[in-house]
Amino acid sequence: MAFFGWIADKQEPPGHWDLREHGWELCRGHHGCFAECRHVLICDTRGIGPAQRLALAEADRPAWRLIMLGVEQPAERARLLSLGCAEALSADTGLHELHARSQRVSEMFGMLPRWRDLGPLTLDLFHRDARQGARWLGLHPREFGLLWRLADSPGERVTRAQLLKDVWRLNHEPETNSVEVHVSRLRAKLALAGCESLVETAPEGGYRLPKANPSLLARRPPQADALDHCLRELDWSAVSPS
Repeated sequence: MAFFGWIADKQEPPGHWDLREHGWELCRGHHGCFAECRHVLICDTRGIGPAQRLALAEADRPAWRLIMLGVEQPAERARLLSLGCAEALSADTGLHELHARSQRVSEMFGMLPRWRDLGPLTLDLFHRDARQGARWLGLHPREFGLLWRLADSPGERVTRAQLLKDVWRLNHEPETNSVEVHVSRLRAKLALAGCESLVETAPEGGYRLPKANPSLLARRPPQADALDHCLRELDWSAVSPS
């Protein structure tokens, strides 16, 4: 089942843009948040202006999930696409074309896992950082690489040699304690998010994530990200739909 979100000043998509006619299911977000909605988001932008459309694209960058309808000027469409907007289409786009383009965008999410959830944290592969709600931890690329690699198999020990091979791309043991230094820095940043015990030191050596820790790995309520904040600030009446 394919899901799509509808973002506009009206609750329901009009029939000529309603993907439910092609078997999709409409997701209305979770508690007012679209941050956790990892699927196509269709936005009728006829009621907002170019500056607001630009702000939307930048807020979603680089998620590639936002399909904007009602963008009439080719130059503006090109600019939005260059920012990472999945699609920027004119208002005369029909349902069959919207369906085809939405399918293409949806398939992109299956090509490579972008997000991983670790308790209150979301790991974002495109940003190569972790966030707690809208707040980013500011991870160094190798700190992020360590956390992403450990998240491949929670509960399983990952040795120092494996981390050097997979994160540092080294097949030998360097005469440095770089792994330990990066783990220490990572833990310090995790502590600021209340997740200081997320990265464990295995008794046999190496590191691991907890396999089952309800306080860390339980499903959390949806949390707003930059796109959610941008949507709440939009004035849909600023420009009347043509």
